[in-house]
Amino acid sequence: MSDEIKTFYLPQTDSTNDFLRRSQQDMPEKITVVWTDYQTAGRGCGTNVWESEAGKNLTLSMLLRPEGVPARDQFIVSMANALALKQTLDAYTDGVTIKWPNDIYWNDRKLCGTLIETTLRGSCVGSFIVGTGINVNQQVFRSDAPNPVSLCQILGHEADREALLEQLIGATVTYMNKVEHGEWEELRRDYRAALYRRGEVHGYRMPDGTTTALILTDVEDDGHLLLTPPDGGSPLRFGFKEVQFVI
Repeated sequence: MSDEIKTFYLPQTDSTNDFLRRSQQDMPEKITVVWTDYQTAGRGCGTNVWESEAGKNLTLSMLLRPEGVPARDQFIVSMANALALKQTLDAYTDGVTIKWPNDIYWNDRKLCGTLIETTLRGSCVGSFIVGTGINVNQQVFRSDAPNPVSLCQILGHEADREALLEQLIGATVTYMNKVEHGEWEELRRDYRAALYRRGEVHGYRMPDGTTTALILTDVEDDGHLLLTPPDGGSPLRFGFKEVQFVI
């Protein structure tokens, strides 16, 4: 897969995800990477806006075309992407975990966010557009995001964004090969082992707005989160956005 990669740099764009969506018909490679110094309309999940100081962070999107991923199993690519990010950031600092479904945390602070969009081709996924923002060298965050942190704040010095990008591309190639070669049980095991707060009692905001103390016990193969009452009982099952971590 390493010979089927194309990388684009854009000084500025509206959104790297939108750029790839508009251009993907002309991008047949297995992996196409677009990164920029500044997005004028960068997005987080839902209606959230991703804060990123121009030229300080790594804002990018990848168009991924792994073969043979049934639509019902598409969360395996989310797992692989999160593991590639964790492996890349593990080289810089300890304390990196995956906050379900695919944020990257350093201790209790958000280091990286990802937005994944899929297109279907029959019963399989045709492509994934994976938009990622990594807080690299930004030192002051002015949005109302509750807990951002950057590599610079963690390390005490700036990091090379292009070197970080190359490391991430290499890790992504490794993990996409695992997806295509059917090494799914290994990916699922490693993802679960890397989960933020796994096995710990913490508060979670329920769909009705109340907060309940629960234990994060597992993530199912299709991406549903399982939380268990501390005093026992059956696990509660949640889809994306149905429950919130209280941090």
